[in-house]
Amino acid sequence: MAQEKMLTGCSAAAQALKLAEVEVICSYPIRPYTAIMMELSKMVANGELDAEFVHGEGEHAQLSVVLGASACGARAVTGSAGVGVTYAFELYSPVAGGRYPLQMTIADRTLDPPGDFGSEHTDAMSTRDQGWILGWASTPQEVFDNTLMGYRIGEDPRIMLPQMTCQDGYFISHIPDKVKLADLKQVKEFLPPYSAPHPISTTCPVSHGPQIRPDQGAPMDAQRAATFLDLPKVIKEATEDYNRIFGRNYDPFLEKYKLEDAEIAFFIQGAHSNTCRTAVDTLRKQGLKAGMARPRWVRPWPTREIAEALGHVKAVGSIETSTSYGGAMRGGNLIHELRASLYDLDERPLTTSFMAGLGGETIWPEDFEFMAKVLSQMVREKRAQKYVYWIGFEE
Repeated sequence: MAQEKMLTGCSAAAQALKLAEVEVICSYPIRPYTAIMMELSKMVANGELDAEFVHGEGEHAQLSVVLGASACGARAVTGSAGVGVTYAFELYSPVAGGRYPLQMTIADRTLDPPGDFGSEHTDAMSTRDQGWILGWASTPQEVFDNTLMGYRIGEDPRIMLPQMTCQDGYFISHIPDKVKLADLKQVKEFLPPYSAPHPISTTCPVSHGPQIRPDQGAPMDAQRAATFLDLPKVIKEATEDYNRIFGRNYDPFLEKYKLEDAEIAFFIQGAHSNTCRTAVDTLRKQGLKAGMARPRWVRPWPTREIAEALGHVKAVGSIETSTSYGGAMRGGNLIHELRASLYDLDERPLTTSFMAGLGGETIWPEDFEFMAKVLSQMVREKRAQKYVYWIGFEE
């Protein structure tokens, strides 16, 4: 019988990895993700999990260890946060290009400067063009579920890609919430054993990661691009199976909250969406038709689903918890792709962005009220006065 427990996001990730029966784990401490590895190390030491636990000498080494493990045919996991994510950057493209479906479990943290240890999505968002499946959870429950779904999707023979399963540092990683766990029987029904197509073997040698000629590079890149075109179908299949087996109700790509008749909408990812839902409810009581859209995956980006969900809305505000200095809209990362997703519509919503939650700051209900006023003014005036607002610095 599946249990329900109060778990932090870190504990939820560890419990899911245990049920996934990971075989190789590589750790290196950096808060706030470290608690995941602490839990896993205890499971291995107590005989609850039959896995090889390796302590790397740094984040670059972590990725190197699990790359090799995945190449040998093991289900592997590592993780990091903040500057640890960026320290390992050299390995991301080789892991994805080699088609090693290992998983990194990320508890977000700001980069330096300011290095204030607060939650911010800039660390993992910096990797979004490296060929990994990338998405954020909004609750410890979703951390648990995304961890299992990540392996199912990434290890699919049609895909074979690594995954970053992200959660907001502290807001999710260290705050307990109710989590419905799963029976091992359910997990085995959903998640088959990992079967590497060409594992490293002394009896059947193959080349992994060789240097290639310039004319061989473009075909490899085209192959990876084609895989990302196939990825939404696999995500949809996996999500439908997960909902059926575990009794969940996830949309494969986009959480839609009170969008059916919405005139203004917030576009947001991660933990702050919980406050956003409450703010939407409050705004509705005040007579304002507000709604929320939350992408569950950033890679692949749900272009069509966003256009369908937000095409009727009059104004959309993208809430940014990562930075994109000097970008087209002078704000964060999400607004660029949100605008591109809406571009081909005959009638496009007005758009703007709100820099909020940076450095681990809380996005308060009154902040959402301020954003709603801006969006409502845009609707009245039929234009955006600015394309980026820094919450807390605006009059």
